[in-house]
Amino acid sequence: EVQLVESGGGLVQPGGSLRLSCAASGFTFSRYVMSWVRQAPGKGLEWVSSINIGSGGDTTSYAASVKGRFTISRDNEKNTLYLEMNSLKPEDTAVYYCRLPTLGRRGQGTQVTVSS
Repeated sequence: EVQLVESGGGLVQPGGSLRLSCAASGFTFSRYVMSWVRQAPGKGLEWVSSINIGSGGDTTSYAASVKGRFTISRDNEKNTLYLEMNSLKPEDTAVYYCRLPTLGRRGQGTQVTVSS
């Protein structure tokens, strides 16, 4: 059974940093594209970032709203996906979900709140 379990969310002041983790199980993690998406209060799901598998190494992509501030990475030995978030802004407040696009699965989410 595919399982995706996020952690690392919390309350942080504007300009602060957080590192989210997503522990994956039930599938061959290293073979799949992984993504982070988020949902702000009262809004729909927003794609944040993806990490693809390439013969020459992983490639990453980011939404314009987070590019230069967020970094996605993966550890295939630990079956874990990460999202390093820096220079956080109040508009980054959302529930963040780890997503396995190919199989249409996502985790339960972790809350990130950016507020002074």
